Amino acid sequence: MKICIIGQGYIGLPTAALFTTKDCNVVGVDINEEVVNKLNKGEIHIEEPGLKEIIKKAVAENKYHASLTPEKADAYIITVPTPYISENYSCDLSYVKSACESILPYLEKGNTIIIESTIAPMSTDNEIKPIFENEGFTVGKDIYLAHCPERVLPGKIMYELVHNDRIVGGITPECSKKAIEVYGQFVEGELMETEAKTAEMSKCMENTFRDVNIALANELAKIGAEIGVNALEVIKLANKHPRVNIHTPGPGVGGHCLAIDPYFIYAKAPETAKIIKLSRDTNNSMPDFVVENIKKIIPEGKIAIFGLSYKGNTDDDRESPSYEIIAKLENLGYEITTYDPHINPDSNLNEAIKDSELIVILSDHDEFKELDYDLIKEEMENPIILDTKSIIQDVPKGITLYNYGNLYELQG
Repeated sequence: MKICIIGQGYIGLPTAALFTTKDCNVVGVDINEEVVNKLNKGEIHIEEPGLKEIIKKAVAENKYHASLTPEKADAYIITVPTPYISENYSCDLSYVKSACESILPYLEKGNTIIIESTIAPMSTDNEIKPIFENEGFTVGKDIYLAHCPERVLPGKIMYELVHNDRIVGGITPECSKKAIEVYGQFVEGELMETEAKTAEMSKCMENTFRDVNIALANELAKIGAEIGVNALEVIKLANKHPRVNIHTPGPGVGGHCLAIDPYFIYAKAPETAKIIKLSRDTNNSMPDFVVENIKKIIPEGKIAIFGLSYKGNTDDDRESPSYEIIAKLENLGYEITTYDPHINPDSNLNEAIKDSELIVILSDHDEFKELDYDLIKEEMENPIILDTKSIIQDVPKGITLYNYGNLYELQG
């Protein structure tokens, strides 16, 4: 089977790689010429364990190549971004529609088209299906259209694409069956058949559920700082209850899913989805909360930011709150240095902390869990660490540690 995948990012490229392991011929389409050239050399542009080896092998065996334009194929998979429109929080389908339009010259009867990009409920029926119908195709008879959202964790994508259960939402039952035939080549998890609109809502609600629960943890952190309670200790003890699982608070919510997808539901029913919107507002407020506490720790000076990616041990910095925090600090006149070995492998710890007055941890990379405290004390006169990810358990004498358990000490 030949597969054409539009979009060679964090989902499209790993998906392409896995199809090549099942003897599929795969063309990966991307609008970035630099990315295309790199991929055709067997090199990857994202950090994901296990991906580089498969792509290098697939290119060498002529099972994979990248292109700026689509080609004729048996199945087309769309994995392009879907941002939200800031004016009304609705799903911006422009990239998805453009991708669908790009394959029209190559489309033939019997082809399967799968939308993996996360989209608002009813998008496949109302917005995407007409693109193909206007070309004379009957969906469910001539071609087969389905929405099959991914549900993977950066850093474990190669494993989870294979082993996680997968929602397959067809426009018709036959569309679902055709999409299952495509994914069944490498997916070992359950392929769950449903309608496209149900698949769309399910994916949005999966991420909304997580966003709402993170918002509860972040709100608890704020309350603890305000009234003088150790929020981290509260979470630890409350989670001893067999049916309680309070999440860990952080500096804000990033990524292309949790920070965006809840808006797609809210935009459909703004008068009803009040909890969803309030949760988004709470999580969006966390960069301000971090900055306000930094101002209490040091009113001016040099700050070393540890971590730019939104997710630990990856280079994925999409929608990362780190950049908003940095921008706000720079606007206040702070001197900022950054250290993130995943985003910038050449970044230097010594240079980042030299003469800094404060280290702010914004990503939960493993490299930050066991820091060189002797070096920190050597390079910083009165070392202070603000750990917004709650990954440092203890620090040696001579270093001050703040986290969401003791921010109340800064009040007043």
